[in-house]
Amino acid sequence: MASTSKSLGAVLRRIYGFTRPYRGKLLLALGSAMLASLLWLTVPLGLRELLDAVFEAGNRSLLNTIALALLGIFLLQAVFGFTGSYILEWIGERMVTDLRKTLYAQLHRLGLTFFSNQRLGEITSRLTNDVGSVRSAATSSLSEALTQSISLMGSLGLMVALNWRLSAVIFVTVPFVTIATRYFGEKIKRLSREVQDRLADTTSIAEESLSAIRVVKSFAREPFETGRYQNSAEILFETARKRALLSNIFWSSIGFSFLLLMVMIFWFGGTEVLAGRLTTGDLVAFIFYAFNIARSVGGMSRLYTTFNTAAGASERIFELLDTTPEILDAPDASPMPPIKGEITFENAAFAYEEARTIIHPLNLHIQSGEIIALVGPSGAGKTTLMNLIPRFYDVTKGRICIDGIDIRTVTQQSLRAQIGLVPQDIHLFGSTIRENIRYGRLDASDTEIEEAARSANAHDFIMATPEGYDTQIGEKGVKLSGGQRQRIAIARALLKDPAVLLLDEATSALDSESEAIVQDALDRLMQNRTSIVIAHRLSTVRNAHRIVVMEEGRIAESGRHDELMARNGLYASLQRMQHTGTSPDSDMANVSSWP
Repeated sequence: MASTSKSLGAVLRRIYGFTRPYRGKLLLALGSAMLASLLWLTVPLGLRELLDAVFEAGNRSLLNTIALALLGIFLLQAVFGFTGSYILEWIGERMVTDLRKTLYAQLHRLGLTFFSNQRLGEITSRLTNDVGSVRSAATSSLSEALTQSISLMGSLGLMVALNWRLSAVIFVTVPFVTIATRYFGEKIKRLSREVQDRLADTTSIAEESLSAIRVVKSFAREPFETGRYQNSAEILFETARKRALLSNIFWSSIGFSFLLLMVMIFWFGGTEVLAGRLTTGDLVAFIFYAFNIARSVGGMSRLYTTFNTAAGASERIFELLDTTPEILDAPDASPMPPIKGEITFENAAFAYEEARTIIHPLNLHIQSGEIIALVGPSGAGKTTLMNLIPRFYDVTKGRICIDGIDIRTVTQQSLRAQIGLVPQDIHLFGSTIRENIRYGRLDASDTEIEEAARSANAHDFIMATPEGYDTQIGEKGVKLSGGQRQRIAIARALLKDPAVLLLDEATSALDSESEAIVQDALDRLMQNRTSIVIAHRLSTVRNAHRIVVMEEGRIAESGRHDELMARNGLYASLQRMQHTGTSPDSDMANVSSWP
């Protein structure tokens, strides 16, 4: 994904755009925080009165009044401070939650092309690490930014009111602070973005390695994977170190400038007191406000770093939010009516890129309830052709119709809800067997789930597990064998009861015994529904109503098994290669896969 650096203000405005639904609460919080800060600004004035009007004049009555007034101020300041801080924290957490939900929903809107071009760890990092970085700027930082700003401006105004000549010293540091902030701020933001990128790299390496731990161990590559992760972690550390160095130079420079300012105030203020142009109470109040300014500027400097860090993470988040899904519903798309199962490819073609055509213009008509077997060499376009039916990709030329309706004129959700897919690489979720089967139809009863499992030849092995249907199967179903995972997937598809069924090499990775059991379940699944099968198993091909042979994105020939053998074309050639084991790239020719 391309990186486009935006101004800090533009990024923060977009972040806080997520607070619009909570505008009333935000105004209440900001008002409370403002009152708390304003009340705190009155404390130095009370101290000035103590020194000038109470201690010098010996006025005990005024001492009691001022003490009670200060107590009341502190109590109100605590109440308003709590109210403002808590509500802002609530809004910040709510905003980050909304951002997470929006980002996750956007990820599910994006098509397969996007995910094929991205590392899963990179996407996960944006959803977790980047959103976490935004959280710090979206919660307490907003409250602190407001209170520090009020403290800064209020202190400056009161200092000018106390002694404008002494206040002039404050403005000596303004050009330095402004230049330092602009110089360091952009560099910190750039490094913060780089830290998030390196963190995503490290996350990706860990996720890839751990998800393939069986492969790693089988090749004894633990030292290699450990070294790869350690190298990435060291690069992350070095980038984070540079950011920390710049941030601390920035903070230290700001801190030193205000310590220097305090020395100047002590000297010039003391001179004014000795000259009789300033009272001791005024000087104490002035110094109190100067400390307020130093604290506020120091806090805002740290906040500036925090905001730049959040801006770097936010840019990565907004890149995802701004990514346009390649598959979109038409503005006037309507729900797909109940599908009968007639499928027509009309001069349909597909290319991932202009110079890389995968499916050349072809015509294919499939009757409702017909079983079609797609065969051909690897890379012939079989899986791509299948993926065009549920609109995982859109044709780049021509059209695909189901029951005479162009599938691009209906909503994706209503279309895919009536299509079932059983791929070779089955993905099960890390929950129970029951919940994995119920994924096919979320409102299914336990009885319906068990009926689907029986039809998929899965009930017996399920009941042999420790907890039956409530057995936890581990991430991606690792506690089950390949054949068991396939039968769970078939049960899930049976429960969905799709009008159109797509089977992509659903038994190729199984041994002969498991394959026979799964194939029996598949035969039951294909009954009375339009089925398109990419298969290596000879009996499946033989039993198909029609075999479509593909080569280099084109339909080379089609017909029943006996017809194609009699033609002595590509299909017959693939069959002979299969039996002799001479074809290096045909799905049908993989000797180890055939019974």
